[in-house]
Amino acid sequence: MKAAIDLNDVAFTWQGRTQFTLTVPNLNVPEGEKLFLLGQSGSGKSTLLSLICGITHPQSGTITVDGVDLSTLRPTARDRFRAERIGVIFQMFNLLPYASPLENILLQLSFAPARRKRLDSAQEEALRLTAALGLDRDLVLNAQTTELSIGQQQRVAAARALIGRPKLIVADEPTSSLDANSQAAFLDLLMQQCDEAGATLLMVSHDARLAQSFDRTLDLADIAHTERRVA
Repeated sequence: MKAAIDLNDVAFTWQGRTQFTLTVPNLNVPEGEKLFLLGQSGSGKSTLLSLICGITHPQSGTITVDGVDLSTLRPTARDRFRAERIGVIFQMFNLLPYASPLENILLQLSFAPARRKRLDSAQEEALRLTAALGLDRDLVLNAQTTELSIGQQQRVAAARALIGRPKLIVADEPTSSLDANSQAAFLDLLMQQCDEAGATLLMVSHDARLAQSFDRTLDLADIAHTERRVA
């Protein structure tokens, strides 16, 4: 089966007063899999996602996403690749505070013309996704982000990641601000939308209770090594 994500002998070091090194000998995620990556705070979860998304670049090793070796891409090309092929749900959502939910979702497509071309109508697809994720149409069209609850912001962030059917969805602790019932409801909706889009899902969290919703669970401590040294 083709791999959506494949890491081999990856090593990355943050330089600074406190030096942080993450090494990943091997990680393979097949296309279409929903993988839950468990890791405690400070274990390198966000660093790993940053590497997979091409935001940061390892000092050694190879990272292949959707068949493309990210080391062969210049920084601007990696940015375009990420925008076109990876939908990211950030822990803090990263929504524009005074824009509407619809504007936040459609802004993603301005950086990803290939994703926009897949849609007959970007606005109608945004409204379809937000309706499927339980958001009222009037709120999506007219509210500002500052007026939304945490749960509503979370759903907007998910719709932004899903629009245009990217091959890979990466989620960094997206349910950390929700209660257990809201977490379960959100994950059900996210799984359903990933299935409809045929997307691979990689989600990281410290909450082991979420693992039951996924095809496979890995503990970051079993696949990666971290080291901290004070200079």
